[in-house]
Amino acid sequence: MSELHSKEIEEQSLGDKKSNNEGFYTRVSLRIGFLLTIFGFLVFIVGDEPELFGLDRSPVMGFVQLSVFLIGLGLICIGGYIAIRSLWEKKQPSIAADIGLRLVSTGYVITIFAAMADILGFGSHRRVPYFGHLQATGVFIGEMFIAVGFLLIIPYSQYRLVRHIFRIRS
Repeated sequence: MSELHSKEIEEQSLGDKKSNNEGFYTRVSLRIGFLLTIFGFLVFIVGDEPELFGLDRSPVMGFVQLSVFLIGLGLICIGGYIAIRSLWEKKQPSIAADIGLRLVSTGYVITIFAAMADILGFGSHRRVPYFGHLQATGVFIGEMFIAVGFLLIIPYSQYRLVRHIFRIRS
């Protein structure tokens, strides 16, 4: 009888360790996602407004500046997905979350093609790369796709989201 009791206690402690490890990995991935998102935002700002860092060399937005801008946006998308996906823990994401991931990806592709339209040869200024109002509108539309996609990925259990943010145990 005591052997059975000791095995039950051992299984319970192993079960506790498994749940602690699962929480650890979701917290680590949440932090990694946030750090990647913040780093991506800094790269995004360097690409969008280099004069804030004393790096502005021309009055127009050129190829390198657009590339840095798009790399920063890509890092934001990857980091945001990692962070929000960690809120799902080990559960299967919903169909809306899968659609959200595809919207984020589609929005990023729209943003790339809108920003690089002149360089790729189908923009309004084919000879000189120029980031004009039509391209800015295309980038804005792509960013709206990304935002809607992230809203669909969020697990909409309000209490669970608050628990993860403030580490409240239930």
